[in-house]
Amino acid sequence: MSDVPSSPLPARAHAADAGLSMLPARPAPLRDDYPTFAHAAPSRASIAVAKVAPLGTVALWLWFVIDTLRRHADPLPSAWQALWLGVMLLATTALAFSSTMYLLGRAGALVRLRRHRRTSRAELDQTFADDDSTMTVLVPSYAEEPRVVSATLWSAALQEFPSLRVVLLVDDKPNPTDDAVRAKLDATTALPGQIAAALAEPRRFSEQALARFVARGWDQVRRDDVFTLAATYERAAIWLADLATQHPVDDHADAFLVDQVFMGLADALVADADRLRGRVVDEDLPSRAEVITAHQRLVRIFAVELTHFERKRYISLSQEANKAMNLNSYISLMGKSWNIERTLAGDVLMPAAAGRDADLVVPDADYVLTLDADSLLVRGYATRLVHELRQPGNERVAVIQTPYVSFPGAPTRLERVAGATTDLQHLHHLGKTYFDATFWVGANAIIRRGALADIEQVSIERGFEVRTYIQDRTVIEDTESSMDLAARGWSLVNYPERLSYSATPPDFGSLVVQRRRWANGGLIILPKIVDVLRGRLARREPIRAGEFALRFDYLGSIAWTSIAAPVLMLVPMVGELLSPWLFLTAVPFLVAQGADLRRVGHRAVDVVWVQALNMSLLAVNLAGVVKSVQQGLTGRKIPFARTPKIADRVAAPALFVLVPYVLVAVLAGLAVRAFSLGYALGGAFAVASAVLALVGAVNFVGVRAGFEDVVAGLRQRVGSPALPRRAAAVVLPAEQAAQV
Repeated sequence: MSDVPSSPLPARAHAADAGLSMLPARPAPLRDDYPTFAHAAPSRASIAVAKVAPLGTVALWLWFVIDTLRRHADPLPSAWQALWLGVMLLATTALAFSSTMYLLGRAGALVRLRRHRRTSRAELDQTFADDDSTMTVLVPSYAEEPRVVSATLWSAALQEFPSLRVVLLVDDKPNPTDDAVRAKLDATTALPGQIAAALAEPRRFSEQALARFVARGWDQVRRDDVFTLAATYERAAIWLADLATQHPVDDHADAFLVDQVFMGLADALVADADRLRGRVVDEDLPSRAEVITAHQRLVRIFAVELTHFERKRYISLSQEANKAMNLNSYISLMGKSWNIERTLAGDVLMPAAAGRDADLVVPDADYVLTLDADSLLVRGYATRLVHELRQPGNERVAVIQTPYVSFPGAPTRLERVAGATTDLQHLHHLGKTYFDATFWVGANAIIRRGALADIEQVSIERGFEVRTYIQDRTVIEDTESSMDLAARGWSLVNYPERLSYSATPPDFGSLVVQRRRWANGGLIILPKIVDVLRGRLARREPIRAGEFALRFDYLGSIAWTSIAAPVLMLVPMVGELLSPWLFLTAVPFLVAQGADLRRVGHRAVDVVWVQALNMSLLAVNLAGVVKSVQQGLTGRKIPFARTPKIADRVAAPALFVLVPYVLVAVLAGLAVRAFSLGYALGGAFAVASAVLALVGAVNFVGVRAGFEDVVAGLRQRVGSPALPRRAAAVVLPAEQAAQV
């Protein structure tokens, strides 16, 4: 359900509302199970249990260690057993630590959710009345589907803010020779102009209504003034309803755009119009200032500037193939005027000379909003987050965001379960803010321009000066920038509402691209914890153990859990080492994760599907960790692998298709061996792990799809053009394949 009354766009009127226009019926919602933007407040009891859970996990782990050492102290184990005993205890400790950190983070999240109070419309109006703050929204895009980019631009363009500018940063090659690629690029670059043209009508009548009221110049507000204001709100709502009706709906993300972005805003405007008329009925007319503020709000929704920029047209800008440098290139131009110098090597941007007309003027902004091209913002994102930035005590908050959640209504099990893991991360990131251990999650964020300037670095690339704000040393660029900001005394905040949504990979191949990228880079960034600690000490700020433990876990947990989990699966080989306490150690984590799944809109039983998906992704995560180690040893950057946003299924590499099935066979063999040696507990553990791995392999990797991907990969390796019909359309383009 949305956060506004469920009676939007009705033909409703108060008895005293003379001359009220009748509104058309609201288009039926495409879905009726949307979660509210604000989370439900948890009970005090659930918070109390959440605070105890980390201690319970530590106690169970400690008892497991003591019990295991006691049982094997007499007689002393053989060298082989001692080796396995040490490995098992180390692996269990690593997993128990990450489980404890999950429980610690969720405890912080529940406390924040209970304390959170949603900002009222009156508070927002008061904050932004007569405000002239500026914001630039940057949408980096590379080889994206135009319809996906269009949805993102619409959600950004309809944000209410005093002065808003939306820039599509197109990172495709500017002059493709392929006709299909050229047509796709042209369609993408045309989007800002098309959206601006569509917004011209509501902008015009909103500005005219404001101008007419201001020109009247009377301090006394009349009933007709309020009716006119309400009618203007309704006219805007009708325009949005028409837009929603005409917008094509191809999937659940499109349905979300229509229901929650277009119609959600329309509903809010109609509810406001109804409240205005209610004040007339109650003879509580708003003041002149209130009427002007209400008119300004409507103008600010539609008065947005949209444009696009292609950095690869200019050789003076970084040509590094990653999202960070796409953003950095434009940020480095902001607040300055530029001339284009034509050279034999290509176009060069030079600072505009005094007295000469500039070819390119890039306005500066108070805030920079970065938004991935597959993400959507709902109404109030910009105003609510900036309002929070302006609260006393938040002067040193550099980045604020709402960690994105998945679009409701995914059609496939893989997309639903992968989305569930995303939603769990949303909750956990909220908890990190409680301990001042926030990490910037790059799908969306509002950044203070001054904070970016504070972490600016200057380097020389191909003879040109290149300014870097968001680090591109790893493919998780936002994570490293979080550490840089924290080291310089800035903090980051995850706002506890669901105001941003992002696409979830719809198939195993694209999920591999995403999760392999997520697993890459944490180990390289890990040493920067020392920089944060030094900064805290230098500024004489308190050192919080919870902050550094959560940062350490966030940066390193994928590495050690990707190793520890397979190690524990091999324990049935020496089944006498197993203890029931080993499995009890995981109970608080699994129970809490089931409860969290319910809190974020899924089922508690989905915890089983989440673990099955994790089994299927073990090799993917390990491959990402290996890439981190490789980069650490060689010092060479890993190319940024973007998650494909295409309609067809993406082929997964054969290795990641085969490993889940191989894991099933290995675990089955270990189960047989354990039972034959009389290790019932070890055999049961191996059987349960094998079943979980098989469920993951069949449901997420797929049997037919997996076979097609393996065959396609083999034939591509040997250079055969004859691929299976279905797989031929799903192999990644050469440029993207090279990046992966």
